[in-house]
Formats: sequence, C-alpha cells, structure tokens
Amino acid sequence: MDGYKIPESVLVVIYTPAWDVLLLERADHAGFWQSVTGSKDHRDESWAHTATREVWEETGLHTDAPGHLLTDWHLENVYEIYPEWRKRYAPGVVFNTEHLFGLAVPAGMPVVLSPREHTDCVWLPWREAAGRCSSASNAEAILQLPRLASCAA
Repeated sequence: MDGYKIPESVLVVIYTPAWDVLLLERADHAGFWQSVTGSKDHRDESWAHTATREVWEETGLHTDAPGHLLTDWHLENVYEIYPEWRKRYAPGVVFNTEHLFGLAVPAGMPVVLSPREHTDCVWLPWREAAGRCSSASNAEAILQLPRLASCAA
C-alpha cells in the first residue's frame, strides 16, 4: 500500500472463564486503556488472521494454544477516527470499520507486551474493565461479553 493504515481493524476482547478481561494501556497515549486492536496489513487479509496476528504482536498469546478459543462475534462498528490519529490514514479518511472477536483463555495467562504499543496491562472483572475502557465501542463490546461468550460456547 502507500504507507497509510487501512481503515479496517479488529477489536479482540480477551477474557477468562470468570469473565476477567485483559486491558492494555497505549504507549502513545498514557491513560488510554483498551483491548487488543489493530488494522489489517493488507486489504485481503482475513479478519481472523488480523485478530490472530494482533493478539500475538500485542500480548504474546497464541489464539490456537490449548484452552484458547478465538470467536468471531460477527459484529462491526463504524466509528470516526480520533483527529490526532487521522494522519496515519490516507487524506480524507475519517471512518474506520472495526470487526469484533472474543478470545477465551485460561485464568493466569502471562502477557508479554509490545513496548512499542503498550506500557501496562491489567486483568479486571468485565464490568470494571468496561468502565476503564477509553473507547466507547470497546466498552460496549465488553458489556456484551456475557451474551456473546454464551453464544460462542
């Protein structure tokens, strides 16, 4: 591509059987907490491949490890890109399409952060995690966790 980010991304809510949710603090925006997110590397990259790659890059977790279950929630959000981040996209691009996934993992999974992307992480009960999220679409996805995780089981 031309060096610009593709305005198609994934949001992956990583959670345990007790519905504790992993949140990550962005390195480029202190105090901005979120789930795993990331854009496609190329337009024909599948949503599942993007989710798998982003989870690995940001947390060191493998989506296909024993006891892990990556689920496509078949939901999408279209949102306006924050003005301070629009320079990463082609001129005139102001909206992003975000595809949602859940990743169930066993409790106590060690997380290895990419220091380029995140400075801290925390496991929180799902309602508390939703309250700490800096993104409204991320918070909403976490609030839907009990329903969405039950559908995936």
